Amino acid sequence: MDKKSSMTQKTVHYAGFWVRFLATWIDMLVFVIPIGLLIYFLSDGGLVDFSDFSESLSYAREGKALEALQNMPQASAKWEPIFELVVAVVTIVFWKQFAGATPGKKLFGIHVVDAKSYQQINNKQAIIRYISYIISTIPLAMGFIMVAFDKKKRALHDIMAETVVIYKK
Repeated sequence: MDKKSSMTQKTVHYAGFWVRFLATWIDMLVFVIPIGLLIYFLSDGGLVDFSDFSESLSYAREGKALEALQNMPQASAKWEPIFELVVAVVTIVFWKQFAGATPGKKLFGIHVVDAKSYQQINNKQAIIRYISYIISTIPLAMGFIMVAFDKKKRALHDIMAETVVIYKK
């Protein structure tokens, strides 16, 4: 490791689990939910069939958790990939155009950077990071929980994409 990288690494403040968790929830409010609503209306209600929702709630109230889960509304095989693609594109555009920060990250003054250079991530890293979110959720979101235990506060998707989330100076 050269002297410059060593100096940079000592001054870096990694973003921990809770700030990243809150930033993710803000991102859901700011663009995931609105995109979902937009796709829902564009699909004329075809994104999710809510007809099973009341039955699922009834099962839940009766304490029949398995039945409630089995009757949850299912996303459309046609519209769900469109929704996921739009969310992926919007997320990656935010990472690329706003120095690694989605709205939630921007609010908390954190951003995604390359793990070695601490510079802006490249397109390959952005795509790998987003796709790796899926792997981070299996099983039981353990890939996200890793942030609480990793020295550099990295989630599984950060490790796979060679990124870190740090506070902006």
